[in-house]
Amino acid sequence: MIRLHTERLGLRPLCDEDVAPLAAINADPEVMRYVGDGRPRTLERTRARTEEMMRHWQERGWGTFAVELADTGEFIGCIVLAVPEFLPEILPAVEVGWRIGRRHWGHGYAPEAAREVIRFAFEDIGMDRLVSCVYRGNTASARVAEKLGMAVERETVVPDLAVQCLVYELWAPGRTAE
Repeated sequence: MIRLHTERLGLRPLCDEDVAPLAAINADPEVMRYVGDGRPRTLERTRARTEEMMRHWQERGWGTFAVELADTGEFIGCIVLAVPEFLPEILPAVEVGWRIGRRHWGHGYAPEAAREVIRFAFEDIGMDRLVSCVYRGNTASARVAEKLGMAVERETVVPDLAVQCLVYELWAPGRTAE
């Protein structure tokens, strides 16, 4: 199994044991405010989505990472590495995204974990470019994207949700748009 590490965090593919703690995070309206339709998710919806993410790992060899505190092993969120099918105009693309439980906000965990997943995507998988889709008004995620060195590539609207979105992008070192 793939395991990544930072100074304070451990990252690994999501598994069945992550459903309950992820469902608790997904049930928080503040955490989910800028995710999908903005509504909290049920345990059942979280379980179904986690199963999809686990299949993604089996099919592609990459996907969503569970984020744990290195010193305790506590699950605090996830870093998503997925195809942003909800925004067809930017495809083909792979998105990096982050969701950290609210009680762990403000500690720099999202950029720390995302930075390691970006390294994995560029160096271990060989991806050329990553995007991050940030809903307008989500200043915290915009700051994370900027800390990661991402720049706004375009402004658009998520079709099925009619939500304004900024698409940030980051190219692998030595690679650029052709």
